[in-house]
Amino acid sequence: MSRAERKRPPAEAAPDAAPPVEEEGLPPPLEDAGAEPGDVLDPDAAAEATPDPSGVWDYRDAAELATRYDDQLAVYAIRNDQATRRRKIAQEGRREDYRLPFQRDRDRVVHSRAFRRLKHKTQVYISTGGDHYRTRLTHTLEVAQLARTVGRALGLNEDLIEAIALAHDLGHTPFGHSGEKVLRRIMSGEDDLDGLVRPEVRFRLGGFKHNYQSLRVIDLLESRYDTPGLNLTDQVREGVLKHTGYHRSKVFCEVDTRGFDLERGLHLEGQVVAAADEIAQQTHDLEDGLRERQVDLERVEELAIARLVIRNIPRYGQQSRLSRQNKLVRGLIHLLVTNTLVTSQRRVGGWCEQQGIKTAAEFTPARERLPHGLVVMDAGLRREYVELRRFVYDNIINCYNVSRMDGKAVYLLRRLAKAYLNRPLQLPDYVLLGFAKRQKITYLRDLPLSRIEPETATYLTQPAIYRTVCDFIAGMTDKFVFDEYEKLYVPGERV
Repeated sequence: MSRAERKRPPAEAAPDAAPPVEEEGLPPPLEDAGAEPGDVLDPDAAAEATPDPSGVWDYRDAAELATRYDDQLAVYAIRNDQATRRRKIAQEGRREDYRLPFQRDRDRVVHSRAFRRLKHKTQVYISTGGDHYRTRLTHTLEVAQLARTVGRALGLNEDLIEAIALAHDLGHTPFGHSGEKVLRRIMSGEDDLDGLVRPEVRFRLGGFKHNYQSLRVIDLLESRYDTPGLNLTDQVREGVLKHTGYHRSKVFCEVDTRGFDLERGLHLEGQVVAAADEIAQQTHDLEDGLRERQVDLERVEELAIARLVIRNIPRYGQQSRLSRQNKLVRGLIHLLVTNTLVTSQRRVGGWCEQQGIKTAAEFTPARERLPHGLVVMDAGLRREYVELRRFVYDNIINCYNVSRMDGKAVYLLRRLAKAYLNRPLQLPDYVLLGFAKRQKITYLRDLPLSRIEPETATYLTQPAIYRTVCDFIAGMTDKFVFDEYEKLYVPGERV
């Protein structure tokens, strides 16, 4: 039944209800269209209100929004009616639908616990070390902002782009890429935790990579709905998995690839996020290093890509250090984004012409042949960008302060993993309950004391307990790691 066809019976005022008071200069209380005078609008029945007959003041529902939105997209964009999901969205009593599918995905990501935890996860400098360092959350927001800018200019689906960008690092570890490296070495068999990992399973643990872990969070680990995970669209899931390197021939972490093809190139919305991720990472890591005085601005100004920016800034050399620094970073972002936009438009347009594509209907079947590297900067600027990336790594990522924190992260995360595997009872109840449910075994704390040690000994002969510990550690924030280490290893510390 359409909204225009719905009718609501007149509301009955309570016997002793006072009439609404009209204060001088203020409009009367909001009244339901079609209700009797004095009937204050009932929020719970708002969906049943008769809409404006002219349609001028009526809101747009999802069907109308999708039509208006899709009509503005380029022929090579993903349409809203192409969104697919593994499970239907539960209505939960909702009768109105005014969100598009990728909008809903974005909202689900923003309301997830994994998204909120990103604010306490390291980007480069430890998140507790200062108020202005980038965290994994601010990195995510910067990626979303850059990606939407490029996507809008290319005529792509901004809602899909934003959902992918906000979700792309949900599976990232504490302590940035150092934390990822620790879990990768354990789960690939490179690090047997001083003999704790059993030889029979050492090379069968499935590996670890943050984009695969992000998909695990989306599909399985996040717990907010009646079914596991966030139930995002396949288009968002594919964009999250493929935003960085992935293995077509090997699936890590038991991820579910139903709904997309690992052999197929990523859709253009996902390619935009991948490009924005690169640009954001190098430019904000550089800015954090400059603000930390880890590198001299004069050394940065000698880079070829910096010289390209500086020559277009009037009176650059006459300005203060802070002003030069800020304008240089903004100029780098503008240069990289503009070059990526112009180059990508030319490459995408050329590919469409080569394939004989002029309409969205013609693009849909050709989507299977879409190559992965269409949204990129040109080869000339790429050389200067690679020099910038190497400079950031050598002078910021590999600097004394960051390296010392990286070493501490390796020590802490290995010790946590050893503690949980040596004695799984040290894991929280919800982790053990989830493990028992997935393995279809008795919850460990329900076993008699005499059976606990033999039972946990069998855990180490199967990959499942290692993956459970890996999932738990990957979801931690930096602060949680410090607190957990103290509770496990520091005598007298409150448990």
